[in-house]
Amino acid sequence: MPTFRSKALEDVFHRKPLVVEPAGKISEFYGENVFNQHTMREYLTDEAYEKVMDATINGTRIERGIADQVATSMKDWATSRGATHYTHWFQPLTGATAEKHDSFMQPTGDGRAIEKFDGSLLVQQEPDASSFPNGGIRNTFEARGYTIWDPSSPAFVIGNTLCIPTIFISYTGHALDNKVPLLRAIAAADKAATDVCQYFDRDVKKVTITLGWEQEYFLIDRALFNARPDIALTGRALFGHAPAKGQQLDDHYFGSIPDRAMAFMKDFETEAHRLGIPVATRHNEVAPNQFECAPIFEEANLANDHNQLLMDLLDKVARKHDFRVLLHEKPFEGLNGSGKHNNWSLSTNTGVNLLKPGKNPKSNMRFLTFFVNTIAAIHKNADILRAAIAGAGNDHRLGANEAPPAIISAFIGSQLTEALDALEKNIKAGKMTPDDKTALKLEIGRIPEVLLDNTDRNRTSPFAFTGNKFEFRAVGSSANCSNAMIALNTIVADQLIEFKKNVDARINKGEKKDEAILKELQKLIKASKNIRFEGNGYSDEWVKEAKKRGLSNLVNTPQALSVLKRKETRDIYSAMGVLAPEELEARVEVEFENYILKRQIEARVGADLAQNHIIPTAIAYQTRLVENVKGLKDIMTAAEFKKASSTQVKLIKEISEHLSAVKDDVDALRAERKKADKMTDVEKIANLYADKVMPLLNSVREHSDRLEMLIDDEMWPLPKLRELLFTR
Repeated sequence: MPTFRSKALEDVFHRKPLVVEPAGKISEFYGENVFNQHTMREYLTDEAYEKVMDATINGTRIERGIADQVATSMKDWATSRGATHYTHWFQPLTGATAEKHDSFMQPTGDGRAIEKFDGSLLVQQEPDASSFPNGGIRNTFEARGYTIWDPSSPAFVIGNTLCIPTIFISYTGHALDNKVPLLRAIAAADKAATDVCQYFDRDVKKVTITLGWEQEYFLIDRALFNARPDIALTGRALFGHAPAKGQQLDDHYFGSIPDRAMAFMKDFETEAHRLGIPVATRHNEVAPNQFECAPIFEEANLANDHNQLLMDLLDKVARKHDFRVLLHEKPFEGLNGSGKHNNWSLSTNTGVNLLKPGKNPKSNMRFLTFFVNTIAAIHKNADILRAAIAGAGNDHRLGANEAPPAIISAFIGSQLTEALDALEKNIKAGKMTPDDKTALKLEIGRIPEVLLDNTDRNRTSPFAFTGNKFEFRAVGSSANCSNAMIALNTIVADQLIEFKKNVDARINKGEKKDEAILKELQKLIKASKNIRFEGNGYSDEWVKEAKKRGLSNLVNTPQALSVLKRKETRDIYSAMGVLAPEELEARVEVEFENYILKRQIEARVGADLAQNHIIPTAIAYQTRLVENVKGLKDIMTAAEFKKASSTQVKLIKEISEHLSAVKDDVDALRAERKKADKMTDVEKIANLYADKVMPLLNSVREHSDRLEMLIDDEMWPLPKLRELLFTR
């Protein structure tokens, strides 16, 4: 009788790529499902258009009359695209997006109906907030939550629904989502960076925070996905012996994209482009069946919305092609994990990238100011950045197979290191002479030449400078970019404010502006030296060296999240107006609960699979071997039997050893979970899962994987990794 696994493999064998018809030139349909500036010019009055743009750029309020105009125009456009419903699209603390659909339909009282949508429905809605994570920031009976229109992120149509990006707040005004603190952090960074820019260019009135993410993911066949309860329920393979051929030959990386995967990519990219997501890059990643896509840089809030939308698109389009997308940070043991590199930079309204060296000493002084302050912010607040990328999935990934380590460090390249070291040494402690200033300006003017050949990248670094931006490489594949962007923009804003305060103090004491800036930069270069690391972040030597430098090594999520409970963390988020103390406290609670629940699900699924699939299969195969031994004994002499049965007996004993280990570990795992169920402190529960439950689950896996290699292939109940990763 065919097994579930064999039936799944048979389905894969007969699978053919879904034929995707060419959509034409991208420029012909790009953004057609977005209520963007181009569309607004067509549908809005000049007054309404100007008001919306002012709100988008400067954060001004939109009056009710204008909101009514925008709502009517938005409805007319959406219905012309086939929309019958609308929704406030928001990002609760689940890490995903949420939506509740309402119809445009309004009965007229005479048996007919019209489509209606006004400003009050556009600007604010009241979805039930009771079932979303809130970390105790509101009582269970206080179910009200409000979604409020975010004009800076354009509305879009998916299927027959108009989606309006919104923030999500509680009845008391506290943030219940990721967008509110992200917008606050962006505003703080904008203000602080604009103030510092005034030293160099009075025409700078606004600094835009830009983000370019790189999304890695795995594709596996739908039938095989359905035959693996562990992958379906946890996003990763809790069991599975590593295939003989994995990624060791590096033949998948940037290789030819398989036809079936290419058909999926074409379809997915077309849908992304229609939604105005500027996906421009696709390629094979390091591991088999692993891929990556990346867009052109955008403003950080919009880029984050686009990434959330893209992850949903990946899943929907993959299902059409009989694939399932895995966004887990480490779906397969021993293979490359999946990250979401966040490329971050600062751009002025005058068209200048503040992290790109210029053509003269003045522009390079500006570059150095923002470059050095960013490094100083990382050094001072490395633990906050580490907490921002903490998660159950990322714990499996960090420090393994091309993922950066849990130790936060910054890579800037040997040439820039030499330039900073020279600046540190050459700036005189006393008053600088004209010759000193000239020499320094000449040295600073050489920076573009220095960077010309400085194109190498340290893939082991969690935070690397790559020529005109910083790449935060430690962000996990399934993560909402906002967590990393909230932390990064907050600490950079704080550092820039402190820098300006110190420079102004020097100027007020009589120092020239350039001299004051250089001397403050010298202090920061010296103070932040320990965070700069150019070597191999995977090495054991780096762990020892990092400890000597005083850098934290927060190896798991519970350790990392504890950082958010520190007074200095609360102070910086509060001072920058990003998160009030009670909002931060609530998020800490939510993050701990999220970690616990994911670990709990993994432990339950792992124990159930071991008990109900792996142990029975091992016993059945062992029984077959025992019967074989008995049969040999019946037909052979004692001497013949001893020689002929030695292999089977040895195999029976080996299976018994691993069976006993699996059963003992499962029992111990369940006992530890029962202890956790009686505890109330979420941090203690999280640490119990990290320190006790996960090692036991890993031990169950180790013995189960050994059984997989001992038992008849036809009897093994779960699709194997070689089948998941190499079946097209």
